[in-house]
Amino acid sequence: MATAPKRTPRIMQVLAKSWITPYMIRVTCKADWMTALDAGIAGAHFKLFIPKPQQPDETFLAELENGPRPDVRTYTIRYVRPDAGEIDIDFVDHGDAGPASAWARRCAVGDIAGFAGPGPIKLKDYYADTYVVAADMSALPVAAATLEAMPRDAKGVAFLEVTSPEDKQDVIAPEGVDVHWLVHPDPHRVGTQSIDHISALPAFTGTVQTCIAGESGMIKALRQEIINRRGVPKGDAYISGYWKIGLIEDEHQQQKRAEAG
Repeated sequence: MATAPKRTPRIMQVLAKSWITPYMIRVTCKADWMTALDAGIAGAHFKLFIPKPQQPDETFLAELENGPRPDVRTYTIRYVRPDAGEIDIDFVDHGDAGPASAWARRCAVGDIAGFAGPGPIKLKDYYADTYVVAADMSALPVAAATLEAMPRDAKGVAFLEVTSPEDKQDVIAPEGVDVHWLVHPDPHRVGTQSIDHISALPAFTGTVQTCIAGESGMIKALRQEIINRRGVPKGDAYISGYWKIGLIEDEHQQQKRAEAG
């Protein structure tokens, strides 16, 4: 049976850009089609199609339509404003080593990029007695969006790793969720602080939901702790590796598929 052709990514335009912390760049993009987005999709992922440096718009648009495929990376919608036709995307600034970080650093108002998605939000329903959230900077947007979407009477704990103390952000978490900011200055080494803190938590009681994402080494250890040792059902535990030290995204995704198979 023939497969359906892939849909050409939609185009969005840069409206604004700023460094909201020393290592986090926020890019606001706009498009008419964004007015049809659901107001509740903050935290959902999408595929970002990235123009090459100084690439003419018409060349990029032709590549989206006919190939060769531009660089693609997975990102999170941090905020969405359908009434204005806007989304905010937060990028970890790790220099020009990767195409997404490099694009976020160089993009200017009026530049374009491609968008495919969005995917589903990570926690669709909130029903837990206790929430456990953990993220490094790559996953801070999904963790922050999840904390802000929780019921205001939610209880739990969050461990958020940032590169410097100045990278802490204002996150509107429920009063009953204890948010801990952990400084991990070397992203080229696996962070262990979240692992240590979660492993030291008292035994879970009642229903627990998790939103945990970040570097693959951290995720492997926390999946072992949350699911295998503490017995949280897989359906209640969002635990996802967003990247792996030493691998680009395509290599990391290939490794995840191989391990899942």
